[in-house]
Amino acid sequence: MNDQSRHTRWLLVAALTVQFLVALDMSVVNVALPDMRRDLGFTPQGLLWVVNAYALAFGGLLMLGGRLADLLGSRRVLTAGLALFGAASLAGGVAWSPAGLVAARAVQGVGAAALAPVAFALIAIAFPAGPARSRALGLWGMAGAAGGAAGVLAGGVLTDVAGWRAVMLVNVPIVAFVLVGSARAGLERDRPRTGARLDVAGALLVTAGTTLLVLGLVRTSTVPWGSAETLGTLGAAALLLAAFAVVELRARTPLLRPGLLKGRPVLAANLFCLLLSSGQFAAFYFASLYMQQVLDYGPTAAGVAFLPFSAGVVAGSLVATRAVAVLGTGRLLALGGLLAALGLAGFAATARADGGFLYSILGPSLVCSVGIGMCFVPLGTAATTDVAPEEAGMASGLLNSARQVGGSLGLAVLVTVAARVTGDGGRPADLAAGYSAAFGACAGLLALAALVALVLLPGRGRPAVEATGPETAPNPGPATAPVARPGKSRKNFPGAVDPAGSRSTQG
Repeated sequence: MNDQSRHTRWLLVAALTVQFLVALDMSVVNVALPDMRRDLGFTPQGLLWVVNAYALAFGGLLMLGGRLADLLGSRRVLTAGLALFGAASLAGGVAWSPAGLVAARAVQGVGAAALAPVAFALIAIAFPAGPARSRALGLWGMAGAAGGAAGVLAGGVLTDVAGWRAVMLVNVPIVAFVLVGSARAGLERDRPRTGARLDVAGALLVTAGTTLLVLGLVRTSTVPWGSAETLGTLGAAALLLAAFAVVELRARTPLLRPGLLKGRPVLAANLFCLLLSSGQFAAFYFASLYMQQVLDYGPTAAGVAFLPFSAGVVAGSLVATRAVAVLGTGRLLALGGLLAALGLAGFAATARADGGFLYSILGPSLVCSVGIGMCFVPLGTAATTDVAPEEAGMASGLLNSARQVGGSLGLAVLVTVAARVTGDGGRPADLAAGYSAAFGACAGLLALAALVALVLLPGRGRPAVEATGPETAPNPGPATAPVARPGKSRKNFPGAVDPAGSRSTQG
């Protein structure tokens, strides 16, 4: 290999490892929450912030993190994000107070908000549009699936074997590896844009607005939808985001150029990602609850049961790298969305109190995961159509924000749906009925996403013009957007949905 080839391979390794790391950290902490509560003396409400502090910082700063990568250069933002993430993971692993752990999780979220968009942009740096980029996107999807599955499984195993501190410290060697990989990739040659200025007003408005939006959504587990607190928070978020839109129309160097969403492929990709995340994240959550609360799986067994899903994502990604040139972006996205919807409908039909692994978990998981895996390559292509290189981070931050907000919104709404079906009953049959209703709603969201792709995106014979912007894909692993409600023991965690809409989370 020549030097350029080595640099390209190391850059891809660094980008994929960052994707693995972010997906891992979104799920690895959740199983350890009961141990954290016992060891550090968290109150039930205080324990919520171990999850929420990360979700708020991550969701609120994604747009800013993406734009900073455009203005300051990928190397600087990647290095800063890794330093923050690694230091916060170390601090969290040695924390001796609830406040210390919550602060560490918040800083982790800040680091992840820098890492996720810049890592997406690195794919475009390494590979031009075409088959090579499609293969890289397939690997991207596999890395996310591996991280999500490893987080669910490792969370239970590490907590059982080494205690909850291990789930924080496991990030440190991964961060060190990415730093080495980025150095081998030659990112030191990266330079910031000269004369570019950050849209400070836009950054403040979108960060505050997105943070309030995520906060209002994740707190619906403890605060009713119709309460003054929830309505006030969501209303304030809407006002701030509306003000952000007005500011961006007048800004000379906007944080989000309004014209970016005028392109149908970019608009369709973000709508598709919003709907996909709404259904996918909720489906992970309810599948975990179903296995542990109805089928009586332990945390480690539930993690193992998620492994076939990761295998299906890998298979779907491999299919997509070969099929995108034949079917086109729109048709392949629609096919993947419909296949995922079919798998979720299978969950809805078989999620019963007397269900079994083969037909209630394995079969639907494989169908759903293959469909989701097929979405990564065409979604990345659509999200970067006609996007200039200097707006790579902008497009990445936008798509990541759609994913995070979609996951929070979908879970908040569908938990309410499940709780209403479950009612006051706590029997396995009652819980299974609620989870089945939620799975059915998830299937509807994925079917709607497929319709968006068919209507807005070109199919075969009308290929979208690909630019050199970032390739992006939603994280196929479990999410942190859900609110965690502390359980009394590791066996009964996460908890069942109750009539008030309370929830725990494990992915």
